Amino acid sequence: MASLSSFRLAVAVAALLVVGSCATELTFKVAEGSSAKSLELVTNVAISEVEVKEKGGKDWVALKESSSNTWTLKSESPLKGPFSVRFLVKNGGYRVVDDVIPESFIAGSEYKSGIQL
Repeated sequence: MASLSSFRLAVAVAALLVVGSCATELTFKVAEGSSAKSLELVTNVAISEVEVKEKGGKDWVALKESSSNTWTLKSESPLKGPFSVRFLVKNGGYRVVDDVIPESFIAGSEYKSGIQL
């Protein structure tokens, strides 16, 4: 009997390790439509309430969700990176990633957040 209990315990621990390792790193892809006055971010994970703060900025600016996992900011003046991103994870909690989008971002490039979701 003791060996059956040990086996069940080992299976349970292995299952927890597999489930825990299924997290995905959040990435931000700068979409092709981005320019000096427009920033369009596409995420690989569902998030909400996305805001950015420009280099030296004091305020967070909200992006609009234009389609699933696509967030857009249009400005009348040139945007100044690097950009920090603040967002709400759909299963709860705000997160901030400082300077994740560089000043000289390249449309089509993907930038890793370092956050596992």
